[in-house]
Amino acid sequence: MKAVSLGAVVIKPPKAKPTPTIRLVARVAGVSQATVSRAFSQPELLTPATVEKVLGTAQRLGYVPNQVARALSTGRAGNIALILPDVANPFFSALMRGAQAQAYKRGYATFLGDSDETAQLEDVLLSKLAAQVDGFVLASPRLDEHLIRKHTARKPVVVINRDLQGIRRVLVDTSAGFAAAVDLLAGFGHRVIAYVGAPRSSWSSQQRARAVAAAGSAHGLSVVEIDVGRPSHESGRDCVTRLLEAGVTAALAVDDVVAQGIMAGMGELGLSVPGDFSVVGCDDIIAATTYPPLTSVTARCALAGANAVDLLLDGFANPTPKADSHVITGELIVRNSTGPAPTRPPAPTPARRARRRPVAKSTVSDPSSRK
Repeated sequence: MKAVSLGAVVIKPPKAKPTPTIRLVARVAGVSQATVSRAFSQPELLTPATVEKVLGTAQRLGYVPNQVARALSTGRAGNIALILPDVANPFFSALMRGAQAQAYKRGYATFLGDSDETAQLEDVLLSKLAAQVDGFVLASPRLDEHLIRKHTARKPVVVINRDLQGIRRVLVDTSAGFAAAVDLLAGFGHRVIAYVGAPRSSWSSQQRARAVAAAGSAHGLSVVEIDVGRPSHESGRDCVTRLLEAGVTAALAVDDVVAQGIMAGMGELGLSVPGDFSVVGCDDIIAATTYPPLTSVTARCALAGANAVDLLLDGFANPTPKADSHVITGELIVRNSTGPAPTRPPAPTPARRARRRPVAKSTVSDPSSRK
């Protein structure tokens, strides 16, 4: 832009701010240019403190690396993909935030894919995104094991909540929390309890069902197992009649969303929680905000996402990484949805049953794995 003369006054255009360079970032951060480059392309080779220092300096200066040049020089796109079965589920939303925050901290962008609980779409997402990312975090996969291994042979994959030998994985172990919940209910005098779970092919649901059955047996309780198919608020509401007809006085649900649905269904029948019926959830994400506040087993979803990203990125530095597994242990948080067993089990009256919607049958036939 040229200077403009207005009579005796000459107006000069402002000088353009120079584009920050890798050299400037290195100088301000007090590191070498090679270290700056590694912080963006191979952060796993540096200490977390160094990576944080370099990325923070770059952000303050407005430095953006040339992604095309970076990909050509390192063979990496600087992106990873997170594949979830249901992004609307609070468990996966929290997991996503934890994974994305950790990826950004280590210099990676995150692509997100929602498979809508279907193995076929999960397979498509893994195939289509492979050319654009350096690896995948695959949460609670619905795919058959042989297909997961096929994708793992093409791109690095870390799995969350699917215990597959030879593949890096993060497992959320809630067994102790569910056993503690059964202990709590037995102490309150409950004699017939239920585990309300996801499809039996689910690793997490199987784990929780076994814990409830074992703890129930130890206390001499009768344990009823109910499969609601795809876990949701609606499926929790729709199983209430079955719970009451089985003489159950307390239910342990596969997640907080199903537990919240059970509480809503009880309310529709004029029953109170925990006066007439006790409810326990899992994940502890929405538990503190329900009414009444829900007793729940923690799942540390955000930590699971962050740990999975670390396993994936650390593996980039080693072409043949050890197939590590990382286990996160959940614990019971007691709130107001559990209490003493009622004098007699509540039962739906004919009038109440007439107001209830028919129990929805599960249409999930895919051998999937729930969180």
